[in-house]
Amino acid sequence: MSNQANTYPYPRRRVIRWLMSRAARVALCLLSHFRIEGRHHLPAGGPLIIVANHFHFLDVVTMVAVMPWPMEFLGGFRFFDAPGLVGWIPRLWGFYTVHRGGASMEAMRAAKAVLAQNGTLMVFPEGGSWADVLVYARPGVPYLLAQTGARVLPVGIDGNTELFPSLRRGRRGRITVRIGEPFGPISAPGRGRERRQQLDAIGDQIMQRIAPLIPPERRGVYSADPALRAAAEAVAAYPWAEEEEA
Repeated sequence: MSNQANTYPYPRRRVIRWLMSRAARVALCLLSHFRIEGRHHLPAGGPLIIVANHFHFLDVVTMVAVMPWPMEFLGGFRFFDAPGLVGWIPRLWGFYTVHRGGASMEAMRAAKAVLAQNGTLMVFPEGGSWADVLVYARPGVPYLLAQTGARVLPVGIDGNTELFPSLRRGRRGRITVRIGEPFGPISAPGRGRERRQQLDAIGDQIMQRIAPLIPPERRGVYSADPALRAAAEAVAAYPWAEEEEA
């Protein structure tokens, strides 16, 4: 693993990330009533994969502001309905880029190397923010969990979708981050179809841990309300599925 540690050092970009974290925290506190619940659930260290719902481009800023560790992001560069300036956040932070609609072996190698160094990885398991309710997890996080033995820290983010409408009305928004209890490690010892089913079950377990950390009306396909589940199924399809099949 020493070669991978040289290729994918952890932690890195300490100064710029420290500055970005402080700036994000100040901005959110100025623009909103910003609250963090469940700090006592923060584990002492890694290997750890942080997972959270993803309804808005500000979710990235929020996670940068909240988490106390050096943290690597695994994700895409495209943000829905985001100002162009926001596109600089992944570049400045140094995301390990996943190209939506396709596999990114380089990003997966980087993720494994970070976790092998007892690092912390941040991933939005749904793979994008096209829906404003919970949808199904993509296979990336379950695969990493099965491969690495990392633990999982579920986080719920509430209020980012309403922040800008509140500001336009001359009022500060309300953003709440709820940190859940860590769980894992998780294994998927099967092969072939059995393994795929195990990975799907891990994905559901991840999202079921996130669901109680956000308001009931946002729980989507993991809601206890059949009507809300049915409405969420209508938007649950992954937008880049055709690119994967190409």
